[in-house]
Amino acid sequence: MKYRALILLLAVLSASPALADDGNRWGFGSDVGFVSGTVNGTVFALNFNLDYYLDSAFSIGPMLQITPTGDLTRIAIAGVARYHFQTRYVNIVPFAGLGLVHDDLDRGSGTSRISRNDTSHYIPLGVSVEYPLARKLALATTLMVSLHDLNFSPPVGDDHTSVSLLFGIRFGP
Repeated sequence: MKYRALILLLAVLSASPALADDGNRWGFGSDVGFVSGTVNGTVFALNFNLDYYLDSAFSIGPMLQITPTGDLTRIAIAGVARYHFQTRYVNIVPFAGLGLVHDDLDRGSGTSRISRNDTSHYIPLGVSVEYPLARKLALATTLMVSLHDLNFSPPVGDDHTSVSLLFGIRFGP
């Protein structure tokens, strides 16, 4: 599963320069940070998004979240709509999306080993604050609440929400 997500990520990244020539309507972002409230506590996360700007204030596109380290591997992908409130000093970007999330938990070894996984709907809701550095480049801070319904059998329990705090960079049209 980890390799499929990596192949998907590389495909998106390699396709984005070709897509950027379409009237300069494409943007890209990447983030690093943490996800709390998972069945494994707080975990390191990577986020990637590709945005197609319908106009200067509204974009749509895919968002990918991966937690590649530790006992918990999460791969979440969603279609996301973003509204860009642009001010002189910062841009406020609320967003909402719909997609799928898959969690794979492998903890411990021997007879006490826990190996559980589940796939669920994924509803990311959040806001990014972008700090423009240049016309097409910005630093970003993102706070996101993810709604899902991951069901793991005992002793792990269920996971219905998680909160992400991410820091990244945005390239706009």
